[in-house]
Amino acid sequence: MPILRKAEIREMTPSEREKKLEELTTELLTLRGKAKTGSVESAGHVREIKRTVARILTINKEKSDET
Repeated sequence: MPILRKAEIREMTPSEREKKLEELTTELLTLRGKAKTGSVESAGHVREIKRTVARILTINKEKSDET
């Protein structure tokens, strides 16, 4: 299950999307560090964060192309 759905991301303001993107990127870096030490609970969580980051970046690109 995705952390954020496409519809939820589209409803966000650009500043909210940037803030969420920053939060997820930080969390992803933390989880990657934990993965190196072998203390990650779920590899699926890392995958979902990566997908959510990609969704946000894609929607940001779509919104910037519209204007």
